[in-house]
Amino acid sequence: MNKIFYSGIAIFFALSFFIFGWLSHNIYMPSKQGDKTSLLDKIKKERSLNVVLLNAPSTYYIGNEGPQGFEYDLLKAYADHLDVKLHIIPAHTVKEALQLSNNPDVHITSASLAKTQSREKLYNFGPSYFEVQEQVICNRGMLGSSKFPRDVEGLGGLTITLGDGTSYSETFERLKEDGFDINFTVSSKHTTEGLLEMVAKHEIDCTVADSNIYLLNLKFFPEIALAFSVSGREQLAWLLPKGAKKLEADMYAWFNDFNQRGKIAELKDHYFSHALFFDYYNTKMFYKRIKSRLSKYKKYFKEAGARFGIPWTLLASVSYQESHWNPRAKSFTGVRGLMMLTGITAKIVGVKNRLDPKQSIIGGAKHLKQMMKVVPKSIHGENRLKFALGAYNIGMGHIEDAQKLAKKLGLNQNIWSDLKIVLPLLSQKRYYGNLKYGYARGAEPVKYVEAIYNYKDILKKYERERALEKKSPSPVKKKLTKKKKS
Repeated sequence: MNKIFYSGIAIFFALSFFIFGWLSHNIYMPSKQGDKTSLLDKIKKERSLNVVLLNAPSTYYIGNEGPQGFEYDLLKAYADHLDVKLHIIPAHTVKEALQLSNNPDVHITSASLAKTQSREKLYNFGPSYFEVQEQVICNRGMLGSSKFPRDVEGLGGLTITLGDGTSYSETFERLKEDGFDINFTVSSKHTTEGLLEMVAKHEIDCTVADSNIYLLNLKFFPEIALAFSVSGREQLAWLLPKGAKKLEADMYAWFNDFNQRGKIAELKDHYFSHALFFDYYNTKMFYKRIKSRLSKYKKYFKEAGARFGIPWTLLASVSYQESHWNPRAKSFTGVRGLMMLTGITAKIVGVKNRLDPKQSIIGGAKHLKQMMKVVPKSIHGENRLKFALGAYNIGMGHIEDAQKLAKKLGLNQNIWSDLKIVLPLLSQKRYYGNLKYGYARGAEPVKYVEAIYNYKDILKKYERERALEKKSPSPVKKKLTKKKKS
């Protein structure tokens, strides 16, 4: 009997432990599996990085050459690091981007977002990638008048509009609480770029934009002007889902490496360096001559671009920098025509008449293509075109000298952002004295390349807007068209 009793107890405890173990396994295993299947692992498994991205010039837009923008390029580089496809969910305002960030399928939200105290309470920020200041931007026509504000107190009586959901509206609310007499409206329909355009047209007096957005849009809206900064330095960062620790850690490690390799500096140089060379008068004249001169030669630029595999907008920009689209242009050194070819270069590329627009454009494109072939194979991507343009201006010999000097000074001789630091040194004897090709006005190719890329960006935006107008004409144009038909 005792034997049966003890056997029963043993079986009871064995079953109890089995049931307890089975229940424990089923209760705790899902959470363990959840820990193992992190968001980063999910992204890699599904091979897709889902990103809410603000559709604006400072972040992301579709150009003639496909998707581009500072934050797009940065995100594309991170997606390539993960070896996944970048899937973009476009947002048209900051407010919309913040709303879309709540979607559980969104991995990153990128909208040129500053890490403000109020936002950090609501969202999980990743690593910082840009330092900015909030700046009051007003119409240039107000400069020199008593209306142009120099500080917060000068904003009284002005027409000011800010974007809804931006950090700028928070800043101005705090200023009002501090007793400043400021009247402003908040728009949910317009992006910061849209408001800058309204300032340029003087539909409003002023708006607020981060310093990077102002610099990027200065070439598109030359009628805007910086009044003053209204904040201290702030950090821009991407939003990440809360609890995505593994993704966050990977992103910090990648950013650190990307930054140390000089890639972020290279991106910043590509998108923002033009502002150092901004010239209000030249930019205004460029816009004027797009309308008055370019149409005569556009078809030749397009033909040459297609033939030599070079964006026609870049060829047109080179031509403008060389001759202001004057087919009879001539310099004291004897270079002539739309592309300002020398007599020797013209013979090499088969141009018989340098004053003939078509011949000049084809010859200039052919010469630039030849320069690109001479550029060392160690130079890749957009850098290759910039090196070729630099050589087009100053000669490949001086570019090679600058590369040697860059290496000697501990810089990367294969990226333009480092080479343009060195090029101006070629005019100083202590540097050019030991170089093969000697003295050169090294600052000129730097300004030359920056000017061309500045014109190219303006021209691309101008062409894009004209194409959109043709697809969807304004209400005024529609009425005029109807009147003509009737």
